[in-house]
Amino acid sequence: MTEKYAVVVVGGGAAGLSAALVLGRARQRTLVVDAGEPRNAPAAHMQGYLSRDGMPPAEFLAIGREEIARYGVELVRDRVVDVERGEDFAVVLAGGRTVRARRLVVATGLKDELPTVPGVAERFGRDVLHCPFCHGWEVRDQPFGVLATSPASVHQALMVSQWSKDVRLFLHTVAEAELSDEDLRRLAAARVDLVPGEVAELVVEDDRLTGVRLADGTTHTRSVLFTAPRPVPQTGLLERLGAELHETPFGAYPVVDATGLTTVPGVWAAGNAIGFAEQVVHAASGGYRAASAIVGDLLMTDLDAAAQV
Repeated sequence: MTEKYAVVVVGGGAAGLSAALVLGRARQRTLVVDAGEPRNAPAAHMQGYLSRDGMPPAEFLAIGREEIARYGVELVRDRVVDVERGEDFAVVLAGGRTVRARRLVVATGLKDELPTVPGVAERFGRDVLHCPFCHGWEVRDQPFGVLATSPASVHQALMVSQWSKDVRLFLHTVAEAELSDEDLRRLAAARVDLVPGEVAELVVEDDRLTGVRLADGTTHTRSVLFTAPRPVPQTGLLERLGAELHETPFGAYPVVDATGLTTVPGVWAAGNAIGFAEQVVHAASGGYRAASAIVGDLLMTDLDAAAQV
């Protein structure tokens, strides 16, 4: 017989584990399906999470798995490949197992597509970074580069100038004419240097970033490079279920209410599954909110059914 759970949580990152912890403590039979692909895996440490500042992401997740196990939550390393909605949800796993759930939490996060400049992917999470709030303190006052991926990269260059007064914006494939007058005024006020020309590669010596080389052969000494990956939301399961999405400059994400409830009854979403800028602390909070709403939803559903008997 197909196993039945109160809740299946799809994704075992901060959002999914936080939801599972609350659900387990509320005595809801819960299964977490974790493909083991956290967005922050390249980073050595996570920052800005009160009481967990500087903790390695892998350690954070390991502690979370231990905590949910105390409350009987099951965790399986697998991937959800399909979901069908009927009286409840039939959740199909890549390993061949099918389980049923009364409610779903989709915490599948997103993937970052990096610029194809040689060296960027290899150094990402080390000295090629994307978030100054995550890493700015650790690299403060070093020579920064910002690799433009669009005119919106001006905002990133302005933001990182809070952590270093030596910032160069490498325009790469962006033409200076694409920048607005306001952009240019702000860059000048922040003393951010504009560097036209396509970037050919990163210069690495002794396993450290030392420079940025342009296609014309000139090299700029830099020890840190910021860039903005293209976020790819992992919304396949939500789309199969018919969830409404809304377009943002960072991709299409599900429409949710304050608890993370999507437009599909019984389906909640949390973490980077609902937005590009959900940091670990936000994701954990979102998982908690979703789980507490689900506990109340299940309780009222069962009480209403009992009252009609």
